[in-house]
Amino acid sequence: MHSLSMIENWPVPTAAAAVIRADGTVAGTHGPQDHRFPLASVTKPLAAYAVLVAYEEGAVELDEPAGPEGSTVRHLLAHTSGLAFDEHRTMAEPGTRRLYSNAGFEVLGDHIAKATDIPFAEYLRQAVLEPLGMTATDLPGSPAKDGVSTAADLARFAAELQAPRLLHPRTVAEATAVVHPGLSGVLPGYGHQKPNDWGLGFEIRDAKSPHWTGPSSAPRTYGHFGQSGTFLWVDPDAGAACVALTDRAFGPWAVEAWPPFTDAVLAELGAA
Repeated sequence: MHSLSMIENWPVPTAAAAVIRADGTVAGTHGPQDHRFPLASVTKPLAAYAVLVAYEEGAVELDEPAGPEGSTVRHLLAHTSGLAFDEHRTMAEPGTRRLYSNAGFEVLGDHIAKATDIPFAEYLRQAVLEPLGMTATDLPGSPAKDGVSTAADLARFAAELQAPRLLHPRTVAEATAVVHPGLSGVLPGYGHQKPNDWGLGFEIRDAKSPHWTGPSSAPRTYGHFGQSGTFLWVDPDAGAACVALTDRAFGPWAVEAWPPFTDAVLAELGAA
């Protein structure tokens, strides 16, 4: 795909990108596919997927208590537990505000570890990474932000999201649809969004503006970006997903570069 070569013009030392069709085939790649990048918050969808496997295996229920008083596993996944961004401090009643929270995902990791008697990083490996052949991916720290992976591995995850084998498609559909609709909140790096819609570990694009995807991205587009200059989106209307990984921290360069890149990818997919 010619559009992927746009990453060569990004002001970053190293970048890799891949586009994966809904049938799991790779539409195109650019850059070093096996280079390992810190994912930052692109770790969260992987962690969320492991939590959903634990749910389907009966180790946890989505509506069981977890985190602050009145909060559940579902609240933690949807950033509505009321926990602060990076502190285990309660800022709001559960379900009343969308407070993006790394702390919430750390609480989730601990909750799954206790429920399964397996350290969360190991559970993630057994439940998600190993079955998908994501051998270059690991979690050396926080389930909110410390994952390390490659474009090739995330392409495997993007294929799974579009045609689930590890989860029932109904579970993935629930995870990638809006949970607690209408709540406003801050989308890190992009300011206050009204509403700031989210699924279970996946951000939902809807009509957010500004946004890290493109103006031509479908409202149903879901995924995540990371402060390490990384993103993964799935656009169900386009029948494709895109992964882009860099080794430069998110900043104005990404705000400027990512939307036209996404639009170019979608335009090329539409013309194919």
